[in-house]
Amino acid sequence: MGELSIKIRIGDREYPMKIEAEEEEQIRKAGRMVNEQLRRYKDRFGTNDKQDLLAMVAFDAFMEKIDYERTLSDMEERVSDKLGNLNKLISRALTPERSV
Repeated sequence: MGELSIKIRIGDREYPMKIEAEEEEQIRKAGRMVNEQLRRYKDRFGTNDKQDLLAMVAFDAFMEKIDYERTLSDMEERVSDKLGNLNKLISRALTPERSV
C-alpha cells in the first residue's frame, strides 16, 4: 500500500503521524481506546489533570500487557509439554518391540 499522514487526537492534543496504510485502522482504534479510558478515569476519579489521567491509562495498559505475556508464556509451556508427550507416544508407536 503506502505511507499515510494522519492525525490522532489523544486527550486535548492532536498528534501527526506517518503510518503504513494497512496500520491505519489499528492505530485509530488504539487512539479511540485511549480516549475512552481517559473519559472513564475522568468520571471515576473526578480529575481533569491530563497528565494524571494519561499516567493511569499507561499504567493499566502495561499491567494488561504483563498479564497477557504471563498467560501466553503459560500457554506456550502447556503446549510444549503436550507436544513432548505426543512425540513420546508417536516414538513408542513407531519403535518396533524387541523380543527377548
